[in-house]
Amino acid sequence: MVTKVTDSPLFPILYLPKITLKMNYYIIAFILFLGYPIAAQQSRLISKEEAISLALENNNSIKMVGEQVNESKADWQQTQSIFLPNISASYTGFTTTNPLMAFGSKLNQEVISQSDFNPQLLNDPSRTTNFATKIEVQQPLLNLDGLFQRKAAKAKYEATQLQQERTKDYVVLETQKAYMQLQLVYKTVKVLEKAKEAAESNLMLANNSFKQGYLQKSDVLAVQVRVTEVENQLHYAQSNVKNASNYLSILVNDASYQLLRPSDSLAVEGASLENSSLSEDRADIKAMALASEAYKKMYLAEKMNFLPRLNAFGSYELYDDEFLQADANGYLVGASLSWNLFEGGQKFAKAQKSKASFQKSEWELAQYKMESQVALNQAQRMLQDAQNSLKLSTLALEQSKESLRIRTNRYKEGLEKTSDLLMAETQYAQKQLEYYTAIYQVNYAQSYVQFLSK
Repeated sequence: MVTKVTDSPLFPILYLPKITLKMNYYIIAFILFLGYPIAAQQSRLISKEEAISLALENNNSIKMVGEQVNESKADWQQTQSIFLPNISASYTGFTTTNPLMAFGSKLNQEVISQSDFNPQLLNDPSRTTNFATKIEVQQPLLNLDGLFQRKAAKAKYEATQLQQERTKDYVVLETQKAYMQLQLVYKTVKVLEKAKEAAESNLMLANNSFKQGYLQKSDVLAVQVRVTEVENQLHYAQSNVKNASNYLSILVNDASYQLLRPSDSLAVEGASLENSSLSEDRADIKAMALASEAYKKMYLAEKMNFLPRLNAFGSYELYDDEFLQADANGYLVGASLSWNLFEGGQKFAKAQKSKASFQKSEWELAQYKMESQVALNQAQRMLQDAQNSLKLSTLALEQSKESLRIRTNRYKEGLEKTSDLLMAETQYAQKQLEYYTAIYQVNYAQSYVQFLSK
């Protein structure tokens, strides 16, 4: 009796005339063998170290945080203006009959004569032309508010550098997780492929037993259902391989989305980290502490804004009544002490706001430390649970494997029910998946604990 498998893509091959079921399986295996090198050529082998290296080099999140570092660095560099002079140059030209401007221009040009003091010429001068070149220098001497603003900008810059470092740590964790998931889905495919082979072998055995009258039609149908279930699970697992590969491609910024295959086998990695403690030197905690320090410096800057500012200034000037000429020159040097005493209460309000922002940042830092400690405690418990689960999964896998071996041998001898064999086969495949999932959970929990305690 021929098994109905019209849903299979190999249906035309299975129904070729004068070909037995056993020959069908040989043909299918041969076709899969021919197709395997093609699939292998379309995939790319990658190790965990290579994936992490590519992610650190190409990941877009790291690049974006890097630009934030550049922005904060530029903000900090702008505050150098409290030390460096402001230099400007200008060249102006005008013509005028304004009495004051005309007389002043002649004074600057150093061309005043006795006749220029004639009251009639003073009150109604002729048209006077003036060209002036002026170089101005302004040099800050003492700006206490600017000093604290510079310290705040530097603290912010250092905080963004630490944020970049923490972002790299997070990208490494995500890359490790994605790689572990890729390992797990490939193991899932391998388990289901073996389960499919076993189910198809049982189907052949059930068909032969049915032809010999040892089994009922319902037993054969049950085995066929098992084959279909495993095929469906295998299709889902193969889709998950592509999903996991695509996610890893995003992390390493590979726009080709080539199918990736892990070169490292799925096994328990690293040492136990249950006793790891939260470090005050963790990059994100230090970044928040520096951010709080920046708020503190801004608050002090607002307070220093009540004090006067001392600045020096100077200029060098060239004058002439002809274009691009400079027959007369002069300079001006001085210093100014300025004190803005009252701005309608704005200074007091800004100082109060800066103080509130500073106090808020301190509370946020304390809260973040507490939440980080709780997250680490949870991760350590998760690691312990994963290790316990791995021990139980290992034992359950050994038991289910032995049970399947015994039931398979008894089934071949006609001493075991088909339903019991299918149950043992299903349980063995399930225990294999649980075992590999437990390994993944242990590895990820260890990486997560390390990430939180780093």
